[in-house]
Amino acid sequence: MAERTNRRFGRILVFVYGLFALAATARSLVQLATQYHLAPAAYWVSLFSGIVYCVATWALATNRRRVAIAAVAVELAGVLVIGTLSQPDDVDRSTVWSTYGNGYGYVPLVLPFVGLWWLWRTGRLSSSTP
Repeated sequence: MAERTNRRFGRILVFVYGLFALAATARSLVQLATQYHLAPAAYWVSLFSGIVYCVATWALATNRRRVAIAAVAVELAGVLVIGTLSQPDDVDRSTVWSTYGNGYGYVPLVLPFVGLWWLWRTGRLSSSTP
């Protein structure tokens, strides 16, 4: 049996994912409600990223390894694609993943790599134990 994803370092990871889930979802809902006409596509992308963070948080907290891997992989693809396509001067149309998350200290770029590493590590530890 694999080590639980919500133990030890996993608790910190669940907290950070939860923080990003709350921040991205709340920000996008406010923007969609109050500034929809300015950049609807960016705000929908922000809502999507918030949903991805919510799913990843839930999956890591409840040890749903396959769902967590899928959510973190979607997160990684999203931050790489949106980060590559975004322009640094698109401040009014920025998302959590814009310019690789520079508005959030590049945590959105690093977080999926850390998440995948943790999922790999916790899954691997159990296979080496008799």
